[in-house]
Amino acid sequence: MIAHHLEADKAHTLFPLVEDLLTTVHQAAQHGTPAHEVEVDLWQRVLALGHQALALFFQLQGTGDLGETLPLPDGSTAQRLEETHARNYRSVFGDFTLHRTVYGTREGQKLDFVPLDARLQLPASDYSYLLQQWDQSLGCEFAFARVGSTLFDILGLKQSTDSLERLNRQMAEQVGSFRQSRLLPKAEDEGEVMVAQADGKGIVIRRQADQPRILGHRKKGQKANQKRMAVVGAIYSVNRFPRTASEVVEALFHDPREQRCPKFQRPQPVGKHLWASLTYEHEGKEVAGAEEVFGWLKDELAARNPSQRRETVYLMDGQESLWEARRTHLPGANAVEILDLLHVTPRLWEAAHLFHKEGSGEATAFVRERLGRVLEGRVRAVVSGLRQMGTKRALSGAKKKRLAVLCNYLAKNSARMQYDQYLAKGYPIASGVIEGACRHYVKDRMERAGMHWTKEGAQAMLDVRSEYLNGDWKAFQEYRITRETARLYPHRQVLEGVEWALAV
Repeated sequence: MIAHHLEADKAHTLFPLVEDLLTTVHQAAQHGTPAHEVEVDLWQRVLALGHQALALFFQLQGTGDLGETLPLPDGSTAQRLEETHARNYRSVFGDFTLHRTVYGTREGQKLDFVPLDARLQLPASDYSYLLQQWDQSLGCEFAFARVGSTLFDILGLKQSTDSLERLNRQMAEQVGSFRQSRLLPKAEDEGEVMVAQADGKGIVIRRQADQPRILGHRKKGQKANQKRMAVVGAIYSVNRFPRTASEVVEALFHDPREQRCPKFQRPQPVGKHLWASLTYEHEGKEVAGAEEVFGWLKDELAARNPSQRRETVYLMDGQESLWEARRTHLPGANAVEILDLLHVTPRLWEAAHLFHKEGSGEATAFVRERLGRVLEGRVRAVVSGLRQMGTKRALSGAKKKRLAVLCNYLAKNSARMQYDQYLAKGYPIASGVIEGACRHYVKDRMERAGMHWTKEGAQAMLDVRSEYLNGDWKAFQEYRITRETARLYPHRQVLEGVEWALAV
């Protein structure tokens, strides 16, 4: 049968296009055409060839006419409507219009079954699944206007920014259920310690239509748009990495031009997953972003660390609301709270600059010495020493107030700064993962020049981008296609055993 159709298709434009492509290659070789010009020409011809091939594929499917009536699995019988129904299909090779036989009660009412759509598992959107995947993978890194212009340059397809944003929101609807069903690392592949982190990152949100516009001169502190805080969560496991206070100090003051000590080749995180959530409304109630993210952390911890068999490290900055959320949602058994060292070192530098000139060797020595003592577990002694130093140097005014703030921060968090114990047990003490997440996951995509989001659009991007960055992109695409196919075509089994005759 396939051989018969291939013979019949020789008159189709597909074969002349192939012959023309071969002729073009030979002529270009004979004339010494520049390679870049040949490449551009070939790409356009390949796109045209793909368009013709996909057009032939749709033509061979016919309209999906399976007779005047069609029995459905629920026991009812669907009637074939007189007129075929057209639908658009936009692929990476261009646009198509498909004419399909449809079954239902009568025109104007919901259709019972469309055999061709079910056979081909067409998406709900006019956009093909491959084009959706390309659009959104690019959209996870670049502004949608840039995505549209880039794919126009490559494929010659015009796509509006609105349509790309709408597809992003539709794709995001599947993220929550995928996150609950995705495969997690095997227990034997997990690291020795579980690590959960959280932080906040602001996103510029567009003024809503029902909010009063700010006209003319804005008052002090008044902005045309507002930032809304997204809570970012991260979870992973990692093997222990014991080291000493002096080794950490040397690593932090390491000259990047020098070769790094092999001992500091850190173990790699296993199963690193990110997610972020803005505060939103659900059924008339406000749901805090922290509640959403810490609820997800709780679920993943329970799945990956049942009964808290592995030690869990909670590693965050000094924001008390995050620690409160930890206590509310996450288990305390076999767990330890650690203040991120990267939020300690800037305060030591700030203290140093109250006494010494910025960039001076004295300032560097000041920080290096006190950081070593902090890492040895002598936080209270460092705080006491700073206060005494402020008194002896007779700091006054703003410097005195600032030193008090720095000392109070260290004293308040001292229970989470037992770094000597943490280092001996091989725990991570710096939240590079969550800091990197806030920067790359949120800032690099959401805070580019001139960007401002609706809350819905921002959350959709955070959801879709999380799966893109988590390394689950392919699995997520397969999951959502399977789910959408099951939703769109619940009667697809009708086609089982049906001999689908290809159109001539």
